[in-house]
Amino acid sequence: MDKNVICVKWGNKFGSEWVNNLHRMVEKNLTVAHRFVCFTDNKEGIEEGIEIFPLPELNDDGLPEKAWKKLGLFTDKLGDLQGEALFLDLDVVIRDNIDCFFEQEGEFFIIKDWDFPDDIIGNSSVFKFNVNKHRDIIDNFYKEGKDIRDRYRNEQAFLSHQMNKKGILKYWDKKWCVSFKRNCLRKFPLNYFMVPKDPTEAKIIVFHGRPNPLQAYNGFWGKGGLRYVKPTKWLDNYWFLKK
Repeated sequence: MDKNVICVKWGNKFGSEWVNNLHRMVEKNLTVAHRFVCFTDNKEGIEEGIEIFPLPELNDDGLPEKAWKKLGLFTDKLGDLQGEALFLDLDVVIRDNIDCFFEQEGEFFIIKDWDFPDDIIGNSSVFKFNVNKHRDIIDNFYKEGKDIRDRYRNEQAFLSHQMNKKGILKYWDKKWCVSFKRNCLRKFPLNYFMVPKDPTEAKIIVFHGRPNPLQAYNGFWGKGGLRYVKPTKWLDNYWFLKK
């Protein structure tokens, strides 16, 4: 089965350098034959070696969080891709070999969200699915209409519940994908004196919300100092974005 690593870039939150950086991390840490594909509304600055397709259309007008655009990946014709697709957010940090993500058997895998231990919700920073097999996700999104936010907190909650209804929801090994905020950052007041932990068993570090990797690298002050982050220079071992 074909293997694809995909990402999406829209708007101005992340520049092309984030796509290029993700590509370099994948090429360093994935030995399985694959295509690296970016779906975007602006290809300027994206390096050669990265395949580019237009961002899949999804009418998400009226929804405050633009991450709903990820659902467009479940179109019944995703570029010219076939087989499996491993989606990665642009702000993840890959710290070790990720071949294992393609070795897991199943139709859909996602991170078990750290913030909802008693719910089925996944974190969609890293998920895998079979391409061109889940058009019903988009159809159900449109059926819900603009009231979808009354039922689901965000796109990953909707996606998790949809895949659970289909009976195919599975989670990655919890050691593979860790949260920088939950698993690396020291608890107050130790965060003022100690650099965040480098999670030695992790494959991917997920930066959800703030800080993002660049903020963590340079040091970050957030939430009245409770989420203060000392400059996390060990990210240089894995991360290629120019600082």
